[in-house]
Amino acid sequence: MALQNIGASNNDDAFYRYKMPRMITKIEGRGNGIKTNVVNMVDIAKALARPPSYTTKYFGNELGAQSKFDERTGTALVNGAHETPKLAGLLENFIKKYVQCYGCGNPETEVIITKTQMIQLKCAACGFISNVDMRDKLTTFILKNPPEPKKGSKDKKAMRRAEKERMKEGEAADEEQKKLKTKKKVSSKDASAKPSSKKKHGGSDEDRASPPRNHVNVKEEEDEEDDDDDVQWQTDTSLEAAQQRIQEQLNAATAEMVMLSTIESEKKSKAATQAQSPKAAAAVPSKNPTTENGESNHERLVEEVKTNIRKGVTAGQLQCCLGSLSGSPQEVIIALYEALLDGVEKGFAKEVLKKKSYLAAVSQDEESQLRLLRAIEEFCGKYPVALKEVALVLKALYDADVLEEEYIVQWYGKGAAGNKDSKIWKNVKPFVEWLQSAESESEEE
Repeated sequence: MALQNIGASNNDDAFYRYKMPRMITKIEGRGNGIKTNVVNMVDIAKALARPPSYTTKYFGNELGAQSKFDERTGTALVNGAHETPKLAGLLENFIKKYVQCYGCGNPETEVIITKTQMIQLKCAACGFISNVDMRDKLTTFILKNPPEPKKGSKDKKAMRRAEKERMKEGEAADEEQKKLKTKKKVSSKDASAKPSSKKKHGGSDEDRASPPRNHVNVKEEEDEEDDDDDVQWQTDTSLEAAQQRIQEQLNAATAEMVMLSTIESEKKSKAATQAQSPKAAAAVPSKNPTTENGESNHERLVEEVKTNIRKGVTAGQLQCCLGSLSGSPQEVIIALYEALLDGVEKGFAKEVLKKKSYLAAVSQDEESQLRLLRAIEEFCGKYPVALKEVALVLKALYDADVLEEEYIVQWYGKGAAGNKDSKIWKNVKPFVEWLQSAESESEEE
């Protein structure tokens, strides 16, 4: 069967990978009963990923003739005698309206019917969502006969969540298995120790006599050393356990450093207070940047986070460091977000994706995700250049499973209710509407 490129604009491209069969027609009957049979309509529709009834109905609407597609036999009939070039031209119009992406021209699109009964084309190549002109006659037929969902198609987000749950259950099962193995080894060791004690009791009087105290101590120390060897041999050497031990050590060291710096700052403040007279101390305000000057405190937090990132700490290690910083959880997240995007003038979404592991480590639950969203809002207010890409940043974090749709919608609802005219909410609105429409469509499926 001869093939041709999908879309008239791609006819000259010899390497175009989207192809469809050339149309074959056959005129049947005579007089008033004459009809045009599109012989390979099923193959054409399969190549376009559209039901053959759509193309058949479109021919009938455009030609003002009755048309019918028989699902049982796969026959597409249009009343009247119509030449193949004429029907091929109508097929090209159908492809432009209902197959090709309005953004990139790629024919790899999916028909979506929204909750408001609007027809859209979602492109699998560029992600662009095209709005079909609802004044066309075929739209009524599509709304009454929506395309069947693909077999086995599921919500990608739900699949990723299920995979995470399975990973957690598997890790928990491994831990339980390790504990059981440890218990079995300990019990077998106790069982092997009991017969040896019976042999000693069954020995001579000299053996039954209590040994000197120093011998008992030596024996107990040897047993303790053996137990320590067994415990060390049973130590979990997995990557997660090693990271956890590193985090505990790092957390303790960081806490000690914070305590030392706090003690030194208190000593300095006391010395300064003693040097001044009571009246002068009352007249001159304090200049401690960590207590009264919020901006200086924020800058200090940002510098501390930058220092840790430059050292090459992992996401888990950085999370422990953030927990030891002096500041509220919201202030710490704001400082983290600003530190990660330090020096970025454009391409914020790409930079966020590069460092998504740090953001994922601090946004594991509802409250932490809302804090991260508020940090993004704070950053856009401080750096207006980031406002243009705020929707792209949210989309990147959503696709990377760092932010969940329900918390994004919740954050937007509260913010937009307070100030609808703010530029950040205007830029975020299209993305939130897309989230809500995608959610409603998944519920309908």
